[in-house]
Amino acid sequence: MNAPMIYELQRPKTIDPNKKYPALFVMHGIGSNEQNMLSLVHGMEEQFFIFSIRGHLPQPPGYAFFTIQGYGKPHREVFDQAIGKLTSFIEYATEQYPVEQSQLYLLGFSQGAILSLTLGLTLGDRIKGIVALSGYIPGFVKEEYGKQSVDHMSLFISHGEMDQVLPYEWGVANHEYYQGLGASVTFKSYQDGHTVSIQNLHDFQQWLLASLTK
Repeated sequence: MNAPMIYELQRPKTIDPNKKYPALFVMHGIGSNEQNMLSLVHGMEEQFFIFSIRGHLPQPPGYAFFTIQGYGKPHREVFDQAIGKLTSFIEYATEQYPVEQSQLYLLGFSQGAILSLTLGLTLGDRIKGIVALSGYIPGFVKEEYGKQSVDHMSLFISHGEMDQVLPYEWGVANHEYYQGLGASVTFKSYQDGHTVSIQNLHDFQQWLLASLTK
């Protein structure tokens, strides 16, 4: 079976044939690529099968998962296609690799965070945890998408207080929205712009490792 998307795989050096592993699906921001995200999860490959996914749309100098028609407004048709492709990829990865179905995690920055937050709603409690770094949930997703239960999901949501690309208030709204649906949410803010600081990286990595034991 061919993979529905291009990806980079990181995994434990020694694989126990009798064991299944947690999976972490990583999604980049606009104009980036699957290689650029690996620095955010460096050192975690002994705990996870890490699937860093490349967006399917060329967006120099890299790639994108969807296009934008206005501020905070993805093109609906292109966005829907991205959600479909990513859902197919998650299903592909769980079938092709020794992945524990009850320990699936999503991690994304910017576009990747937007997609992660949306996939959390469409896949519901099939996802154990989400790390959403500087994203938002599109209005049409909240208003029109079918949503699954997130009662057993945990999220780490972070946003820069000086984010010049996506307003800090959108990060606060993400927190409030998921919390209102019954998910367990850790929200962190940083005195940064549209970026991932060293402290942010440290915090979400610690959160991910702690989540594995719950």
